[in-house]
Amino acid sequence: MATPAFADLLKFRLHKNLTRWLVSGPPFLFLLLFFLAPSLIMVLASFRYPGEFGGLAPLRDANPAVLQGLTLETYRFFFSDVIYAEIFFKSFGMALATTLACLVMAYPLALLIARSPRKHRDLMVLLVILPFASNFLVRVYAWMIILGPQSAFAHAIGSALELFGITPVPLLFSPVAVLIGMIYVHLPFMILPLYTNLEKHDPVLLDAAQDLGANAWRRFWDVTFPLSLPGIFAGSALVFIPVLGMFAIPDILGGTRDMLIGNLIKEQFLGVRDWPFGATLSIMLTLMVLAWAGFSMWLARKWSHSHA
Repeated sequence: MATPAFADLLKFRLHKNLTRWLVSGPPFLFLLLFFLAPSLIMVLASFRYPGEFGGLAPLRDANPAVLQGLTLETYRFFFSDVIYAEIFFKSFGMALATTLACLVMAYPLALLIARSPRKHRDLMVLLVILPFASNFLVRVYAWMIILGPQSAFAHAIGSALELFGITPVPLLFSPVAVLIGMIYVHLPFMILPLYTNLEKHDPVLLDAAQDLGANAWRRFWDVTFPLSLPGIFAGSALVFIPVLGMFAIPDILGGTRDMLIGNLIKEQFLGVRDWPFGATLSIMLTLMVLAWAGFSMWLARKWSHSHA
């Protein structure tokens, strides 16, 4: 017969395990059903043949015992044509340019909000997230009007270029329009993590650095910037990864000439209906994102160790 102490210990452990599973179980099931399972389906689809009228060809023929339809043809086709590597590099360059531009624009604004009086911060944060109150496509289509050839903005840019002897170029349906749209849509995703991080900084550290003779630049570079690195990496991830797979903005503002990897994947699934090759492109994009995330983590650890 179990002693009361052992029974209480067993009851405590059962309660602890039940609580742990109740807390971690739903997120685990969510990731299993909506991330791992679709990813495995996508991996399997990348090894299939396309169907005669789109989709996927059957795995089995008339004989149920014979397994067919598995191939490496889509991967062989991907690595045999350099154009897909060019599209990937162009998408990577667009995502990197958007991330850097958002960082340069968001950091001063996030710092301003964090150092403003507390009674003004809520209003400033509300203004940052206010664009989310309108539909994403409505906001992107608004930029078509702003960047259109007859808009006042386009005329002002053209006049400014003419003053420097530069021939005006159309803004709409160009890489510049795509970059502007990307920055506009994703800028709040950089501002909010930075603001959340900068708000937690202890001003006593800056006062101590000032007492030790550090000027404003040294205080920023030696105190504020290193402490804000978690916010920088979080904001960069929230901007870089969505931009890398974005297809709506290039479709609307870039036209048919400016295809990125997201547009190519969408075209394979919805246009050409070559699902295996679309799945292959998706897998390669996922591997690219994971590689970039691993590089970022390595860079963050190296930076933190060098400044420890």
